[in-house]
Amino acid sequence: MGSNHSSDTLHCNRYLKGQGPQSLAQRVNDGMSWRITSSNVYQPEAKMSLEILHKKMPGFPDANTLKITYSFAKGIQTEKHPHPGQPYAQKQVCTYLPENHEGRTVVTLLEKAFNQQLLFTIATNESGEDVITPASVPLKIQHEEEGSIIDGYPDANYLTTLSKVLRSKGIK
Repeated sequence: MGSNHSSDTLHCNRYLKGQGPQSLAQRVNDGMSWRITSSNVYQPEAKMSLEILHKKMPGFPDANTLKITYSFAKGIQTEKHPHPGQPYAQKQVCTYLPENHEGRTVVTLLEKAFNQQLLFTIATNESGEDVITPASVPLKIQHEEEGSIIDGYPDANYLTTLSKVLRSKGIK
C-alpha cells in the first residue's frame, strides 16, 4: 500500500472490482456449502440470553438494539463433530437486531433455531483449529474477545433474509 492510498480506499476498490466477499444473499443462495453442510451441524451445549441496549441500531434510527449473547463453555467434541474426543475452546458470540416488531419476531425464530441446535457447529478453520462457528444460518456476529463485527449493519434486507433462511429450515 503506497502512502497515497488509505486502507479504506483499497478496501472499497476491492468491492467495486467485485473482489470482496460474497454478499449475504449470495451466501444464502449458495447454501454456504463452502463452509458447513447440513449433515455436520451439531451445536455444542450453550446458553442464549437477550438484552436491550438503549442505543440506536445503525440503519434503524427509531429502534434500540437487541443484543443476543450465545455462551459456549469449553468442552469435548462428540462423534458428530470433526474430531471426536478432542477439546474445543470456550466462546461467547453476540448478535444484534433492531428492537422493533420485525427484530422481535426474528428473535423468536432464532430462539427456536437455537433450541433445535441449528445456529452453531464446530468446524475446522483455515489454521486447522476446531472452533465454534455459525452453521448455515447467516448471523451478524461480534466475538466478545475479538471486538470485531462481521457482516455489519446497516443492512436493510438482513431481517427478511434471515427470516427466509430460518423458515426454509422449518423454523416458524
